[in-house]
This record gives sequence, C-alpha cells and structure tokens, in this order.
Amino acid sequence: MSEKTKEILEWVYCILIALVLAMLFRYFIGTPTIVKQVSMYPTLVQDERLWLNRWGRTTKTLPERGEIITFEEPAKITYTQAEIDESNPVAKYDEKTGFRWFVNNFLEIGKRSYIKRVIALPGEHVQIKDGKVYINDQELDEPYLQDGIVTDVVGAGFDDFTVPENCVFAMGDNRNHSTDCRAFGCIPLEKIESTVAIRIWPLSKWGHVD
Repeated sequence: MSEKTKEILEWVYCILIALVLAMLFRYFIGTPTIVKQVSMYPTLVQDERLWLNRWGRTTKTLPERGEIITFEEPAKITYTQAEIDESNPVAKYDEKTGFRWFVNNFLEIGKRSYIKRVIALPGEHVQIKDGKVYINDQELDEPYLQDGIVTDVVGAGFDDFTVPENCVFAMGDNRNHSTDCRAFGCIPLEKIESTVAIRIWPLSKWGHVD
C-alpha cells in the first residue's frame, strides 16, 4: 500500500468516526432544530432555532408539566367518535424494528416530529370543558397562552380521561391551530424525543424557553 493510499484511508477512517460520534451525540445528548409550524405561537415562532435536550430519552425520564417536548408523529392523527376510547387514551404508533427503526429513528430520515407543551402527567384526570383545562377537577393556570385563547376539542377527540402510566398529555400553546393530544391521545415515554433546552436564534431571544 502506497503512502498516498494509506493517508487517504486514514482520513476516511477519521471522517467515519467523526460522523458516528456526531450521530451518537445527536441521538443520546442533544441537537439543534428549527421551528417549522405555528402550533406553539406565541411562545415559539416559525424559523426560530432551538437546542433540544435528549438526555431524558437516554435516561427514560418523563418530562415535567409545563416543559416543551418533541415527540414522534403518531401513525393515526384523527379519529371518528366511534373510534375514541377514553379508557385507553394512548396515541397509536406503527412498530418499527431493525433497519427500518435505524433509518427512521436514529438517522431521522423520513421522520416527522411534533413540538408541544406537557399539560398532564400519569395518573392525572384531564377534562377539557368550557374552553379551559382541568386537572383533577382544578382549573389549570396557563400564563403562556394569549389572552382570549380557549381550549376546545373540535370534532372527535379526547376531552375526559386519565393519563395512562408512562405517558404525558401535551398540547400546543396556539390551541386553535394545533393538532395535538386532544386529537390522537397521550404520548408514551418511548416516543418522546427531547425537551426544549434553550432558544439559540434569534440572538435577541437567546435563553430558556418558558
């Protein structure tokens, strides 16, 4: 093997190692992202850059109420009234294994994620009525909502249920323009990808996101 070939191979090995380390960091530790929708307005605005903390997924830790999370898009987004089962309000997902799981979840090719705020935790009774959210029969204080915003379930949806074990109930702050757990049910822990750590762009809004 010539010195030139050996040098090229060494560079190839270094690049491959760097790529693998970068992918491992992105999956297990954290990664940047761009806000693409309006469902979290006014808290998050389209084209803002965020840093996502994925350590909770690595340690299998449920987020806290009020935290903003990202999670994998459920396989089924809308239901008819006959399909709603509020005794089992868990979002439905297709099972992915082997190479399909690797491409979709690890490489994140062809994957869609949602960004929403955690509203209720396991074992809590949720009611959506009169334009408001009630947790265990107590009205939830939501200072992050714009004045005049009401919370309704349009059409078929989940509005009176108990959050199952190892799941969370999440909604967008822009309630009238958010497809969220009201439509497809609670999100299992294994489908939660990250929590929003900080806003990194624009620089004038750098810092923690409430």
